[in-house]
Amino acid sequence: MILALQAAPLLLLLALLASGRANPIQACALALAAAIPAVLVTLRDGVALPGFLLEETLRAAFLAVQPIAVVAGGLLFHAAVERPSGDAHRPATPARVFAAALPMGLFLESVTGFGVGSVFALSALRGMGIRGAVAVALAAQAQLMVPWGALGPGSSIGAALAHVPAQDMVALVAWPNALWIVALAPVIWHLQARAGVSVPPGEKAMQAVMLAVMAALLIALHLVLPFETVGMVASGIVAVWALWRSDPPRDLGTALRAAWPYLLLTACLLAARGVPNPPAWRPFPELPALPLTHVAAVLWIVGLGILVSRTNGLAHAAAALRRAKRPAISMVLYVTLGRWLAGSGVALALAQALIGGKGALAAYAIAPMAFLGGFITGSNVGGNAALMPMQVALGEALGLPTLLAPALQNFAGGAGAGMSIAATAMLCLLLGDGTRPVQVWRQLWPSMALVLSIGTMTLLFLR
Repeated sequence: MILALQAAPLLLLLALLASGRANPIQACALALAAAIPAVLVTLRDGVALPGFLLEETLRAAFLAVQPIAVVAGGLLFHAAVERPSGDAHRPATPARVFAAALPMGLFLESVTGFGVGSVFALSALRGMGIRGAVAVALAAQAQLMVPWGALGPGSSIGAALAHVPAQDMVALVAWPNALWIVALAPVIWHLQARAGVSVPPGEKAMQAVMLAVMAALLIALHLVLPFETVGMVASGIVAVWALWRSDPPRDLGTALRAAWPYLLLTACLLAARGVPNPPAWRPFPELPALPLTHVAAVLWIVGLGILVSRTNGLAHAAAALRRAKRPAISMVLYVTLGRWLAGSGVALALAQALIGGKGALAAYAIAPMAFLGGFITGSNVGGNAALMPMQVALGEALGLPTLLAPALQNFAGGAGAGMSIAATAMLCLLLGDGTRPVQVWRQLWPSMALVLSIGTMTLLFLR
């Protein structure tokens, strides 16, 4: 009975999203109502339900402020660099779709995090006339390097909770993540075909080479660079290559004029990251602080700075911010649901029920549990915070190598976060054409299956 109550919020949420009877905001609001009995039967003795709900809702609001501000800032920056209406709709070619959805989206996600890479990819795909679930599925490819997103705060927190060196753990994460990137090539070609963009054999070969180069860089760069910068460098090198192929500039001056907003943004983000101990707002000691140099502040300053210098720039800024309204509401609700389930112990209880009584076979639940944690919380930080201690304890009980369980949690949890309920709902709302998350997941199920298969293979090979 208790387990049924604990599972009810997630089952209701998934059923509503799958049926199409409720939009992502309505579905999450109903799941929050169903979560109250689940939280009540799970809370430890002495913890009052009203106080817990209030405290966790405040934590969720604080956590949601950061991605909301980043997404709004990303929309502002996109409005600032968007081409004039006369040439905004470029023909969709395989090279352009690939460049926008993967290396460029991955680069922006590595620098900024919080789904901004997918937001940029989706905007670029819409500009090429690509709509519907396949557009969201292609944009979600910008989330293939979540452990390195926003320069790796989720990985840092995961390593701290696991009491292992972050550099060593993330270097191990790079191996299954790199294999996933390479193995996704047929899935990416299938999605492009579903979008009406047939990929000829020569272009497939080139895209496969670029994915392989990015995967190799993801592994090799951990030997010479801090893990926080590896995703940015690996994707950035391939992004320049892919963008040059997709839209070759007429000359160097043209290339620089097109690239200067992105170069300015990157320089400002790196400069902000280099400020030691910036002033920060930290109302909850156990949660990441919101520093004055946060990526959201940089995106707003650079985006507004460019917009105010242009004709009708403020009108474009207002239009961009209006697009952020529904995704913002969605993120607040989904983060609140994740906090209620994780903070009360519901997520942990469901995970323990998943592995209970399975003995040595419980090791094979590490990757599925990690994926589920990221999928539910919508965040590598949230997934690691909820499940990393239990995954580490499970690894120790089974005699696994010290880094293996934390690495699998970070890999599969990051992948789950990239395809999560919250992230997919946000992109569907941004697309604004009635696309439902379940339609997107039908496109992404091969990618999900690859994550679980590669996680299991990693366990078999390294245990």
